[in-house]
Amino acid sequence: MRIVRVFGPALLVLHLILRVTHQSIWTEVLLYNLIGLFAIISITLSPKVDFFVSKIAIAIGILAWVLGSIIASFAHYNFATTLLTSFGELMYLVFYPFIVIGSVRMIRGQTSYKGSEVLDSAIIGFGITTFGMAFILPKVLPTLNQSLSQSFYAIAYPLADLMLGAIVLSLLFIRRFSLPPFLLVTGIVIFVVTEFFYLSLDNDALYSIGTWIDDGWLLGILVISESFWRVDPKQKSSEPLIAESRTPIFITAVVFFSATVLALNALQPNYLPRYIAFPAVITLVLAFSRLATAINQSRHIGNERLLARTDELTGLPNRRRLISEIEEFVDKEGSLLLLDLDGFKPINDTYGHEIGDKVLKQVALRFDRALPHGAFLARLGGDEFGVLIEGLHESAIEIALALRATLSYPIHIDSKEILLGVSIGVAKNTGDADLLLRADTAMYKAKREGLGVCPL
Repeated sequence: MRIVRVFGPALLVLHLILRVTHQSIWTEVLLYNLIGLFAIISITLSPKVDFFVSKIAIAIGILAWVLGSIIASFAHYNFATTLLTSFGELMYLVFYPFIVIGSVRMIRGQTSYKGSEVLDSAIIGFGITTFGMAFILPKVLPTLNQSLSQSFYAIAYPLADLMLGAIVLSLLFIRRFSLPPFLLVTGIVIFVVTEFFYLSLDNDALYSIGTWIDDGWLLGILVISESFWRVDPKQKSSEPLIAESRTPIFITAVVFFSATVLALNALQPNYLPRYIAFPAVITLVLAFSRLATAINQSRHIGNERLLARTDELTGLPNRRRLISEIEEFVDKEGSLLLLDLDGFKPINDTYGHEIGDKVLKQVALRFDRALPHGAFLARLGGDEFGVLIEGLHESAIEIALALRATLSYPIHIDSKEILLGVSIGVAKNTGDADLLLRADTAMYKAKREGLGVCPL
């Protein structure tokens, strides 16, 4: 079945040769449209079983275009009625929604679009639309002195081309440039560029059937069909392919361009078409919405990180935060204190964990009040606490004694009088990575030998 993928390109080469050597109604009607049919067959027989919806949608879109092309070819040689010609023009328009559906599905892959991706894509898409409306549409839009039907299609085609190009490019910009979607978008861009060339020539009454520009549409369609035969070895079905590093660049570019367009439109009202203000304003509104979303996400992430490093009971930093602070404490003069409460387990056993939690809160409050400004207090879990103190080692020992003294008088909880002690290990920072281990060793020595405070 793979041989079918070469039939279309081979027939396109043959068509180009015959156009130069022996152009006839058969080359422009039969052979020309046969290439499009082989592209449909190639897509249908391609091995991308995971992209069934994309394959069917794009195949239907190309089939609609081929039907329109066949009718247009017969109309050129006066073999089609006015009603049939109108149907052919409608088929050309049917091409666009199916190509959009198939392209969005293929570029998305096996992952769904996140809300931020959709917003980013919309910003880039409207930015591209602003550019197209400013510099491309004025060259292809008609003067509207035709019939209503002709004017409708003359406006609908360039708008559909512009929207198709903006949608697929914006989606590709927010996803990694994997080969299949890249080929798909390349084919669509070739098709759209050819369409704009045709519209520009037709608007000036310079187009005639049987020229090189006709093969541009077929080339784009064949590249689209080829994308279904390519496999990206790096792509995993469960892995989103988000282009985080590229997206801000494109968003910045389109926002700057849209703002510039609005400024020019305000300063020189007749310099650019007035209708470009619509997509330009939408681009800026979406960009501000994206900024607000990004700020909220940053706050949410910041809160999550804070909660991940905070002890839920006491509100103090937890063990993870203390370890992080120790890593930044390497080059500083100071000491680490590890504190373990004496006699806490019987409190839990006698009064229950609710009273035990209240005791821990009171202990944390006493420790915090006894520490000098700049000291870092953390709860390591259970009845263990840690303190990082900058300054002389002798000062750290004095602070350890002061902390021990805070538990020399009872704690009153719910009319209960509770007595506690604390064993403290003090380790001087030497710049080595064993600061926590040495403090832990000193603390257990203080507890085992009843020293109260043990420097090391």
